[in-house]
Amino acid sequence: MNDIPVNILYSVLGVLILLSGFFSGSETALVSLNRYRLKHLVNSGHKGAQLATSLLARPDRLFGLILIFNNFVNILASAIATVIGFKLFGEAGIAIATGVLTFIILIFAEVTPKTYAAQHPEQLAFPAAYILNILMLVFYPLVYFINSITNGLLSLFGIHKPENNDSISPEELRTIVNETGPLIPAKHQKMLLNILDLEAVKIEDIMVARNEIIGLDMNDNWEEILEQLRQSLFTRLPVYENDIDHIFGIIHLKKALSIVSNPEAGKDDLKRIISPCYFIPEATPLNQQLLNFQQNKQRTALVVDEYGDIQGMVTLEDILEEIVGEFTTDPADTLMKEVHPQEDGTILVDGSANIRELNRMMRWHLPTGNAKTINGLLLDYLESIPEPGTSVLIGNYPIEIKQITANTIKTVKIQPQINRQDNDEESDAE
Repeated sequence: MNDIPVNILYSVLGVLILLSGFFSGSETALVSLNRYRLKHLVNSGHKGAQLATSLLARPDRLFGLILIFNNFVNILASAIATVIGFKLFGEAGIAIATGVLTFIILIFAEVTPKTYAAQHPEQLAFPAAYILNILMLVFYPLVYFINSITNGLLSLFGIHKPENNDSISPEELRTIVNETGPLIPAKHQKMLLNILDLEAVKIEDIMVARNEIIGLDMNDNWEEILEQLRQSLFTRLPVYENDIDHIFGIIHLKKALSIVSNPEAGKDDLKRIISPCYFIPEATPLNQQLLNFQQNKQRTALVVDEYGDIQGMVTLEDILEEIVGEFTTDPADTLMKEVHPQEDGTILVDGSANIRELNRMMRWHLPTGNAKTINGLLLDYLESIPEPGTSVLIGNYPIEIKQITANTIKTVKIQPQINRQDNDEESDAE
């Protein structure tokens, strides 16, 4: 090598540094690829993505191949730099060459290519995959030999190859959806997140409470029943005798049109078109109940507790609204019937107001652990029926009980300012 002209040595050294940068950048680019976009490109027939996937299927062989060549070119570059330094500066040139080459490799063969590869992995990884696959085929025996020694050493220390598991948890999927940014419209992001939330929400959280169920009492006179059928705002109505505990079916108003328009029809004709009731447990998750509705070809269900007593009613539309938002009524209009802002900043809220809906629409954070309504929350907290004027602090929200009716809390006054101030103070502290 001492007989080779310095100009040629410079050229060879430059090529080796470029090769070192290529192998370093290729390693970073391949491990920085987005796994889910890579799968998408593979399914689309992208050749570079397919080659990259085959390399990443065995990362031990990939890293073995890259490190073999990377170390080879770095050691050869060091040897050539030493010869150049000795030729130019004698014995002192060896130390000079070592320092200069270290700086050059660090900047041009490590930091720069790896930084570029991390920022633009596909631009480097896919072209590099063609070259690396060829090198893998040619030098496979050497790579296999090196990996056998490495895996043997790891086995001695009890370290074994983990199972390849690319599945993700709901929490990880939620993070992916949140990180999509402008790639998915905000409305669609919310729908996807709502689907993930279905498992955490129970039927009892969204059902219509039994005291709010509107149905047909077959013990009413026939004219009252006909008038209710004509005026009903609902497509399906439960049918019972005297009270909801004696329910025996569901009637679809579309089937009842012929009866309503027939002056000779009677209760017996109405009973013939009544469908059997469909009962479900109150603790059923929404995602499971959505499947149950589909499998049983039902759209309306009566919710029962562990003793079989009716607690409420839920429809397929109620579950769908948890995903896409309310589409039959304006949520703001519905909420304003139960929420009444006051001039002093406080808010009067009906005791029957659903806590989840209040938190969602008012951006509050009232606890939703056991109770579903404001009335239930206060009774659970106080463990007794309070007197009007009683005040409590729940979740940093001062709540004053204003009105009690029939052993239930009819109206409360909530002051949200304390919670907002605390949030502001926390934000300032952060």
